[in-house]
Amino acid sequence: MGVFSDLAAATAWAFGLQKYGIKFGLSSTLRLLERLGIPFQQGRYLHLAGTNGKGSVAAMLSAILTAAGHQVGLFTSPHLVRFQERYRLRDRDISGDRLLELINAVRAASDDTEPPTFFEFATAMAFLYFFQEGADPIILETGMGGRLDATNIVQPLISVITNISRDHQEFLGESLLAIAGEKAGIIKPDAPLVTFARQKVVLDLFRRRCQELGSPIYVGGRDFQTRGKANGRFSYRGLDLKLDDLTLSLPGRHQYGNAGVALAVLELLNRGQFNLSETAIREGFLNTRWPGRLEQVTQDPRVLLDGAHNPAAALTLAQALKKLHRNGRLILVMGIMADKDTDAILGRLLPLAQTVVFTQPRYFRAATPKDLAARARPYNVEVFMIPQVPEAIRSAQSLAGAQDRIVVTGSLYTVGEAKEYFEGVSS
Repeated sequence: MGVFSDLAAATAWAFGLQKYGIKFGLSSTLRLLERLGIPFQQGRYLHLAGTNGKGSVAAMLSAILTAAGHQVGLFTSPHLVRFQERYRLRDRDISGDRLLELINAVRAASDDTEPPTFFEFATAMAFLYFFQEGADPIILETGMGGRLDATNIVQPLISVITNISRDHQEFLGESLLAIAGEKAGIIKPDAPLVTFARQKVVLDLFRRRCQELGSPIYVGGRDFQTRGKANGRFSYRGLDLKLDDLTLSLPGRHQYGNAGVALAVLELLNRGQFNLSETAIREGFLNTRWPGRLEQVTQDPRVLLDGAHNPAAALTLAQALKKLHRNGRLILVMGIMADKDTDAILGRLLPLAQTVVFTQPRYFRAATPKDLAARARPYNVEVFMIPQVPEAIRSAQSLAGAQDRIVVTGSLYTVGEAKEYFEGVSS
């Protein structure tokens, strides 16, 4: 098997593994790590699942642990623009040269008779990178679900399930309990669970699972809570800790709940061998990077990027837009995956808009603008259909006045292409 000398060719080959689709199960990842000789059982992990918010929590933890001086590793998915975004060490993205080395190493260890899926391959790269660099702790975000996710081969220090709502039903099940059961698969013996799930039936399931495994459970709103202030700050009341006048770099009041989850995790770490000062917490919150979530990229007209890709995330975005209300029209640029609950996503956002430009990111699962426009007929909204994301954004900008707002949303793939466009414009 040849060795890649060019990062573009290497990443193109890795993305080509998507042709093997999504395979749930742990055996392929375990065999790949065995061939790489990685002693992954020796790592100290924080393992995160949930329908929404897990990436924000992971990014906050990475920033705070870095501020506290830890050699923290962070693996998340998907990326928005560059493959490097999935891998951070001390909260800095991996370099292109290092990424190329990892692709070559994991490719050489892969078995052609049992080719890994793209996510299995990317996960093996994360383990190899973090063990070579001595990362501690290692933050792992599940790709989808939990029980059979490729990351679910570890015994974590702490498990986190941010929340549960309907998404990926074709893989995780139609009911909330079925989805919760899959996410609960990351709960491990003696490892505390921190969750911000709200539904009683979901919490009852988590409690039963924790009781079976001897794992403590800490629930947002009961064991820890945050409260937003009018000045854009928030307070935290937790297991042992009380903090006031906290400030986040990430916009949106919904991030206070995610910050509460991160703080509960940090409190549990502080009961162990970690030294996490209040100064590191405050610094980490101010330095947290998690793009594509209520991210403002231009002003006059104001353009926001938000990867709301399921009904719960669309509702959160709608609530944020109401709070950010200003004079002028709301123009949406929307590209949505065909396997999502499109009607529910549109139902949350279109009533707020005067104009929508439907588009289609370069991904095989993307719905066509024509299909999205047909679903928008019940709403009193001006509709345009422009397949390419950059052209859709330019069209929205040409329609907008200085007081109008443009929001690019519907999928992280759409937002990723939008970020590419704006980075190209500004470079």
